[in-house]
Amino acid sequence: MDLQALTLTLRLASITTVILLVLAVPLAALLVLGRSRWLAFLEAIATLPLVLPPTVLGFSLLVLLGPRTSLGRAIINVLGHPLAFSFSGLVVGSVIYSLPFAVQPLVAGFSAVDQPLIDAARLLGAGSGRVVLTLLLPLAKRSLLAAGILTFLHTVGEFGVVLMLGGDIPGATRTLSIVLYNQVENFDYAAAARTASVLLTLSVAALVAIYAGTRSRGGHHA
Repeated sequence: MDLQALTLTLRLASITTVILLVLAVPLAALLVLGRSRWLAFLEAIATLPLVLPPTVLGFSLLVLLGPRTSLGRAIINVLGHPLAFSFSGLVVGSVIYSLPFAVQPLVAGFSAVDQPLIDAARLLGAGSGRVVLTLLLPLAKRSLLAAGILTFLHTVGEFGVVLMLGGDIPGATRTLSIVLYNQVENFDYAAAARTASVLLTLSVAALVAIYAGTRSRGGHHA
């Protein structure tokens, strides 16, 4: 087992999950509570990474964040290096690629809250921020948990975006999915089986946590 790749993968997934939960809560609240006609377009953009091939997204980010674009050159001037082929670049790519897995469960959870409760809170003078913090989030805890776990697992299993945007740099961009690919490419199936078992164990354990938490509250779905 490549412990360096395992550590980097868990670090990437943890950072990505924290960032996405911070971003996804207000975005999901806007999609549920907002009334603008542009919200359908915003939701489509937030969902796009779910259907976009990872290699296409990775290539697009590679070009966008590279020295050939104004944004890429500005980033290089600030950081002193391009985001591509760096851990920071992987974080950016992971946040974009896993965005739907954070937003969609929260949208479903917030939408399930009874509208009369939201209307009553607004009549009592609660602003949108207070409605989210004191009403939507407490009533959608399971959706928040699901969003966090699904985002973490999706990031752990990333391959196409990581390969296109980060390459295979030990200690910097080599994640477990890249290690698994290299092992299979080298016909080292025994090592590949061990790496795959780690990824499978993480996925099963996380899903058990979701459903166990749901059942402990008397429900059957996250």
